[in-house]
Amino acid sequence: MTPNDNEKMLEIRHEDGIAFIGLNRPAKRNAVNDALLAELGDFFTGDAGDTRVVVLHGLGEHFCAGLDLHELMAKRSPDIMVGMRRSRRWHQVFDAIQFGELPVVSVLKGGVIGGGLELAAATHVRVSEASTFYQLPEGQRGIFLGGGGSVRIPRILGSGRVVEMMLTGHALTAQEGQSLGLSHYMVPEGEGLAKATELAKSIASNAPATNYAIVNGISRIGEMGMGEGFFTETMVTVMTKAAGIGSAQRINDFFEGRRKQREDPSGNT
Repeated sequence: MTPNDNEKMLEIRHEDGIAFIGLNRPAKRNAVNDALLAELGDFFTGDAGDTRVVVLHGLGEHFCAGLDLHELMAKRSPDIMVGMRRSRRWHQVFDAIQFGELPVVSVLKGGVIGGGLELAAATHVRVSEASTFYQLPEGQRGIFLGGGGSVRIPRILGSGRVVEMMLTGHALTAQEGQSLGLSHYMVPEGEGLAKATELAKSIASNAPATNYAIVNGISRIGEMGMGEGFFTETMVTVMTKAAGIGSAQRINDFFEGRRKQREDPSGNT
């Protein structure tokens, strides 16, 4: 079946400051084609408006099976620059996810394969369901990671584990992925979106400037030398306090809550 040129690759809805983005190619296990990548890029580089947090999930049984190999073969070219531009476009879009304005919570289920794992690794909080499995089958397909996975995934798993997965095609189960840090939360099948929504609501209650500093600062500071890191941390701290309207009130509320808890641990008023 030839897809309709006007068919939306993303299903997007907004609710209470949360944007729910569903990868909308269930018949293709949500494999990423050029159109889907473009729509992701448009969203994450556009005006966030009232959105405070994103929940990214896949429609159907799978999160994302990676690069659409049928499209890749149909558009293959002997010109090496074609492949280089494709890879750089993935980098640009996934960078916009990881280092954008909004925290992104992803819901993982079924296949999180190749480029799908690269996409998941660019998100900030990952919730996996019991059906989730992770795989990097590039070695068996005669290709290599091209969406930033060779940079992001070893920072989670370690380079040795990534080498083994790519050479052998070995898939990690949801439980293995949880123990290795690929997911932050693991829930029973069918409960991922509810858990992600709960987390997104909590994140949305944070000061926007603080969320921005966290998603853009922590990973970058972690790559710096100690001296540069301490300096950058100080600057980000000062700017976050200056930009975070109501930060003083939040701190006062925290201490007030602690005081009330000490006075009445039962929570009765």
